Amino acid sequence: MSSYPEIIILNGTLITFDDATPDDATALTMAEGVITAVGPNAAMRDLAGPDTHVIDAQGGTVMPGFIDSHVHLFGGSVELSCLDLFGIQGGDALKAAIAPFAAANPDDRIVFAVQADYAILHDTRTPTRQELDQACPDRPFAMFAPDHHTVWANTAALELAGLLHGGETDAGSQIVMGDDGRATGELREPGAYAAILKLTRHGGRDMAGLVTGADPVPAPTRAEREKDKAAIARGMKHCAAQGITGLHCMDGNRYQLELLSEMEAEGTLLCRTAVPFHLKSYDSLDRLEQADTMRRDFSGDMVWCNHVKMFIDGVVEGRTAHMLAPYPGTDDNYGDPVFEVDHFNEACRRIDAMGMQIAVHAIGDAGIRHTIDGYEAARKANGARDSRHRIEHLEVMHPDDIPRLAELDIVASIQPGHAPFGGIFPPGGVGKYLHDYQIEGAYPWREIRDSGAKVVFSTDWPVIGVEVMTNVKAAIAPLDLGPQWHDQTQTLMETLSSYTRDNAWVEFNEDRKGKLAKGMMADVVIMSHDLATLPPARITDAFAKVTICGGRVTHEAG
Repeated sequence: MSSYPEIIILNGTLITFDDATPDDATALTMAEGVITAVGPNAAMRDLAGPDTHVIDAQGGTVMPGFIDSHVHLFGGSVELSCLDLFGIQGGDALKAAIAPFAAANPDDRIVFAVQADYAILHDTRTPTRQELDQACPDRPFAMFAPDHHTVWANTAALELAGLLHGGETDAGSQIVMGDDGRATGELREPGAYAAILKLTRHGGRDMAGLVTGADPVPAPTRAEREKDKAAIARGMKHCAAQGITGLHCMDGNRYQLELLSEMEAEGTLLCRTAVPFHLKSYDSLDRLEQADTMRRDFSGDMVWCNHVKMFIDGVVEGRTAHMLAPYPGTDDNYGDPVFEVDHFNEACRRIDAMGMQIAVHAIGDAGIRHTIDGYEAARKANGARDSRHRIEHLEVMHPDDIPRLAELDIVASIQPGHAPFGGIFPPGGVGKYLHDYQIEGAYPWREIRDSGAKVVFSTDWPVIGVEVMTNVKAAIAPLDLGPQWHDQTQTLMETLSSYTRDNAWVEFNEDRKGKLAKGMMADVVIMSHDLATLPPARITDAFAKVTICGGRVTHEAG
């Protein structure tokens, strides 16, 4: 190790998450990718050598780099260059937004937009292809809902994708058909909209890890691989600018792992990234042999595979989240389960027996219950172990299931910005799809944490932006939607812990990262403000001034 620190940070307000930190610590040093000392300014300054890079934190919070434990990196990176419809409302505004983007991108096979609210055209129903024909009359056009569980397409796009007259889909997906025997334009879940994504700039390669969990077909050319890496590199810069040093992807295939490994060798990988093996409901469980191979082949500090992702259901707004009771206004729509119960339980048992971590997307109260049941079945079959199995989202829980999380050592992986009181999505968007009694268990962050369950926070980028402070604000300053909605406010320290130390723990790296202490990985963020002094509603005034990953400066503001 070098005799001098490579970087010294002075004048910081430290949040170390290390009980052994000296009371007078305001500075730290790092060399060769690890933190070498934490202590007072004078002592740390005296360690500087002739080539040491000294950074003045100017009183801002210095803390472990943020780890976003639920993202879709490839898709989020690509969508940075898509037409963003966030906040667009009404047909005229939609048409006005599409026209200049379409004109500026004449070579795109399809004009593709993201962040289209379910109520973008109407409060009471979703868009039709005919309405999108009016919004974009001369080009194929499609748009993603924010949650990425629904795509709406105009007639030209449906024709180009071969979906206008319907088609086969896998469990839980639906091409919504009209009375005229043709598609209405609404495509629910990946099994329905995959053909649309193949028409986009990256040929759907960015979403292959979500849609199929397999590598793109046909195999990407060298030029396509370079194009894909360039997009991910832009996404990495965007993440590093938020103070992020680690990412847990929740879609995956070998192709993504190969791209990220190439980027690491080329020096463009700015965040440590975990990529899962994605098991689909139609997969034979023999395919799990590939998960074990991916785990063996990718096990570095920067790129690794150690978890298996599954979907048990969809989303509330699309009425595809699996519920214990039919959706309001329907007699028989409970939302379709993606996995059959026996298949899911056996998948959980086999993955657990392999020693791999499981992460399951579960949003509806029935979907969450089935997921807990599957984890319980694996535990009974294999015995209890330190598995740290996760449930992603947990948006509508039956109150009886909340204590089961702690009882079974299940991790609650929550995205505060998803909630109607998170200040990002329309506050009235979800409630109309729920019965009044279900709201008691909706987005129950406080109840989950108070039950003793482990809680980790993330964004689900690009469902919402990967901006850390926006999501922190959703947790510490949620909107008051009235007495029907329980107060789920989190403290600042709970939130920061769930975004750093606890996310290091959930990836089994608590002894190597997530704290500022000697010997820990030099993953550090310097914030513009002392976060503890900002009123909760103004936490977004703060931004990452400097981000350091593995002792390498990956972002400097300005």
